[in-house]
Amino acid sequence: MEKLTNKEEEIMHVLWTLTKAFVKEVVAELPMPKPHYNTVSTVIRKMEDKGYVKHEAFGNTHRYYPAISKEEYRKNYFSSATQNYFENSYKNVVSFFAKEEKISADELREIIKLIESKNNQ
Repeated sequence: MEKLTNKEEEIMHVLWTLTKAFVKEVVAELPMPKPHYNTVSTVIRKMEDKGYVKHEAFGNTHRYYPAISKEEYRKNYFSSATQNYFENSYKNVVSFFAKEEKISADELREIIKLIESKNNQ
């Protein structure tokens, strides 16, 4: 799937939260300054072309909903980032966060326990 832009991701988060929404409802949930209705409508239609969003028609109006779950998107996004920025190595990902002090030793121990418990199943 084609990657979402930052604005598309922002709108996708709103759709995941609302489950189904008309454009005006999406606009209402976006942070200030609010983008124009037509801008959001255009972005959502592009997201539909990319396969991330579907719609139900109500006359001339459409109610949009996610075609991909947040978990599915997260998995695809993280796999792509790992491949593109960390030589496809999860060890490199964890090392990066450790060096940046974004993960504590306690959190790393929890991760190790999780891995070990999965291996023992």
